[in-house]
Amino acid sequence: MQTVDAESRNPRFPKGLGIKLGEFWSGDLGLTLVTISLVLLVFVVTPFREAGVPWRAALDCVIMVLMLFAAFTVKQSRIDAIAVSAIVAVTAIVLAGGRFHPTPPLRELGSVLATITLLVYVRIVLVVMFRGGPVTWSRIQGGISAYLLVGMAWASAFQIVEQFRPGSFHFVTAPADFDQLTSKLTYFSFCNLTTLGGEVAAFSPIARSLTIAEAAMGQLFPAILIGALVAMAMQSRTEA
Repeated sequence: MQTVDAESRNPRFPKGLGIKLGEFWSGDLGLTLVTISLVLLVFVVTPFREAGVPWRAALDCVIMVLMLFAAFTVKQSRIDAIAVSAIVAVTAIVLAGGRFHPTPPLRELGSVLATITLLVYVRIVLVVMFRGGPVTWSRIQGGISAYLLVGMAWASAFQIVEQFRPGSFHFVTAPADFDQLTSKLTYFSFCNLTTLGGEVAAFSPIARSLTIAEAAMGQLFPAILIGALVAMAMQSRTEA
């Protein structure tokens, strides 16, 4: 497997740290930890968030740190790595501000930045997945991570629509606060991504357009991802 040489691409990257991070991600341990964190976040913490289950902030921090490490070790320009770091930092500050001073403009800006950051995370995971080397179980975990991140990004996009145009979604039980809104729209996003259906319905035109787009993505993304991994496996076997 090709080892990532972060220090050679980033001259100012701390000596020694770049090598350790390169080994961490080239060994696919990073993808495994990201997958575990996302599974806990999506399937445990977020659904029960309205019931007062904690640890959301802790898991967010773990995922953020892992993605920042990946941004400085995967094969990309130094400018791209710095841009990713800046986006993540600004998003974290705005979301923290919205938590301590929950004003509508700050919450809306936080949802916009969260959507952008999640899409950036998808890109980072895919870059790590499709670097050179054999197809391993950790790469399959990376595909799972990317799929979960797509669902979370769409949930944030739904939040943007509902915040700017209240009533865009119909809930059987209206969310009492922002945490409940996040939980319900995350549930709706993954029900829609897997074409399962649920108790939330899209009413406004833009909400329906996003819903259709996510349903299509839910069908195409796994098929394309599996096809790409199969092609990588065949190429790796041919070269061996």
